[in-house]
Amino acid sequence: MKYLLRHQKRGAGLSDNDPMSGVANLFDLGLVFVVGLLLALFGAFHLEDLLQQDSQVTITKQSASGAMEIIIKDGKKIEAMKVSPEQAKGKGQRLGTAYRLEDGSMIYVPEGNQ
Repeated sequence: MKYLLRHQKRGAGLSDNDPMSGVANLFDLGLVFVVGLLLALFGAFHLEDLLQQDSQVTITKQSASGAMEIIIKDGKKIEAMKVSPEQAKGKGQRLGTAYRLEDGSMIYVPEGNQ
């Protein structure tokens, strides 16, 4: 009986002196922060449609050098196309006018409604 009640003595408060005991909690906190930041960015740029399977989204990007890229998401299929100046040239018909407002938004006015 005496041997069953024996406890190993490791020293009082040994785990309190471990400087690395809080690192695991910091890593978990960092993961929660990153997920929250991603959700905030999706909400700020209204990109929730990218996460839905049946949505259709078109994003146009233009770099500082003038190169354009069009990203098209149709359901589960995502396609990215780079547009060169040669592809954008051609003859066509004027359809209307686009205006950039002071708040940065753009509106399109068809030709017959001006």
